[in-house]
Amino acid sequence: MEMESQKTVHLGPGEGRAVWMSGAEEALVTHKVSAEQTGGAYSLFEVEVRPEGSEPPHIQHRDDECLYVLDGEFEFLDDDGSTTKVVGPGSVVYVPKGNLHRYRNTSEKTGRLLVVHTPGGSHELYLEEAGELAANGTTSSATEGPSDAERIVAIGVEHGVEIVPLPPSLADAGAQ
Repeated sequence: MEMESQKTVHLGPGEGRAVWMSGAEEALVTHKVSAEQTGGAYSLFEVEVRPEGSEPPHIQHRDDECLYVLDGEFEFLDDDGSTTKVVGPGSVVYVPKGNLHRYRNTSEKTGRLLVVHTPGGSHELYLEEAGELAANGTTSSATEGPSDAERIVAIGVEHGVEIVPLPPSLADAGAQ
């Protein structure tokens, strides 16, 4: 992949291409640095997650993911997906490709994450297809109600993202 540009890029708060991931996640994902800009090395996103918002448990088969908590508290599936750990601002969670993982905002306010995918591109394309383009300054999702789970799973397969059921030990414990 060739780099789009050899010049420095600056995006301020609220700038970047943003998509809503709806359903249980209820997150606004803003592309800050694209794979095209980095020659495919990485993609960088800012993710704003509503209280109790979560992403589905999944395995990324093509990219590693590093999540840095900016605001709020997040529960992460730990190691093999059988336990969880709650972390706050300044915490980093690194997930090598092939590992089951998920986050959930346990705060009473919107939480924010800075997320890096290496190499870039695959997860970026997944988000573009699975999400819904957000207008500048949008504060709520464009759609209401449940997401089209089958469509999301199929899009994930195309981009190396395998969405899996929550492990029974956590589902029985009442985890969202």
